Amino acid sequence: MASQEQIDLFLASPAFGVVGASANRYKYGNKVLRCYLQHGRRAIPVNPNEKEIEGVPCVGSITDLSPEVKSISMITPPQVTEQLVPVAIQKGITGIWMQPGAESAAAVKLCKENNINVIADGSCILVVLGYSDH
Repeated sequence: MASQEQIDLFLASPAFGVVGASANRYKYGNKVLRCYLQHGRRAIPVNPNEKEIEGVPCVGSITDLSPEVKSISMITPPQVTEQLVPVAIQKGITGIWMQPGAESAAAVKLCKENNINVIADGSCILVVLGYSDH
């Protein structure tokens, strides 16, 4: 499991990107966004097909995230995760949490090679922060 130090470092970001955010409240891309909001954290949904989710304006891409976003949660299929990690590295993201199901060995390797604090071991932010589905 991810070390507490890795989790603390990830959560130290002033704001978080939620890559794969969904307007569907039953999908994890929505639950992760709501989890950040429930804990009073600034979270920006990343979804090119939505204008806003849960009342929060969306950005279309990782490259559109504001500079205070240092950590991102990825709720994407592994092949999409692989395509987006290089974009996140180029953007200056320092923490990437691949939610269960988003992990890719190639993406994790790329993160480690670029000194990204990567959490991709099955740890779920909904469990770590505590999530209430209301």
